[in-house]
Amino acid sequence: MPFVGLGLHVLVAIFFAVHVIRTGREMYWLIILFSFPLLGSIVYFFAIYLPQSRLERGVTKAARSAMQVLDPERELRDAESAFELSPSAQNEWRLAAALLDRGHCAEANRHFDALLRGPLGHDPELKFAAAHAKLRCGEAGHAVEITRQIRQARADFRQEQVSLLLARALASVGRTEDARQEFASAVERFGTVETRAACAVFAANSGDVAGARSLREQIERDSRHWNRHAREINQPLIREVDAALAATRESR
Repeated sequence: MPFVGLGLHVLVAIFFAVHVIRTGREMYWLIILFSFPLLGSIVYFFAIYLPQSRLERGVTKAARSAMQVLDPERELRDAESAFELSPSAQNEWRLAAALLDRGHCAEANRHFDALLRGPLGHDPELKFAAAHAKLRCGEAGHAVEITRQIRQARADFRQEQVSLLLARALASVGRTEDARQEFASAVERFGTVETRAACAVFAANSGDVAGARSLREQIERDSRHWNRHAREINQPLIREVDAALAATRESR
C-alpha cells in the first residue's frame, strides 16, 4: 500500500510538471516537484495552479468587472497611492498596468520603459506586459522588438501567448507575410481556440476570406464537444471572428 501512495504522489507531481512546461514556468519548480513529490505538489497547487484555474479566474474577473462598473478609477487611485507611498518596482508595475487599463498610454509606457531599465528589466513577465502595452498604444514596432527579446532569452516562456502577441505586432507594422507565418505556426503548434480565432481574424482582415472561413469551421466543429462553461468562455472569440468575416462581406 505505501507503494501505491508513493505512486499517486509521483503521478500528481508529473501532472504539475507538465503544467510547468506548458505554461513556461521557471524550471526550478521541476526540482521542487520531484524532490518533494507530496509537499512540492501541494505548494505548487496553491502558489501557481489554483490562482490560474478557471474557477479562480472567473471569480476574480467577475469581481473586477463589478468593481470597474461601480468605481472605474479605484484601481488607478490605489496604484497611484501605493507608488507614491513606496516607489518600488512592483508598485510601479501595478501603476503602469492601471494606467494602461484606463487608456493613459503615454504615462503607462513611460513607467514600463523605466521598469525595463531597472532591476526587473530582464523579467519575461514584465517584458510581456510592456510589449502588450506598446502594441495597444500604437507602438507595434517596439512590441515586435520586445517580444523577440523574450523569445530569444526564454524560448519556453508563455509560448502560445508570445507567439500571438508577436504575430499581432507584426501585422500592425505591415509585415503581413511574417505575421501570416507566425499565426500559422501558432495554430500548428498549439491548435487552441484562441490561436485559431486570432488567425481567422487576421486572415479576414488581410483579405484571405477562404482561410478565415476554414478556421471558423474548425472552431465550429470543435464547439460541438464543448460543455456550457467552455462555450461561455470562448463565445467572445467566436463573435470576434464572425465580426471580422461580416466586415469582409460589407466591404464588397
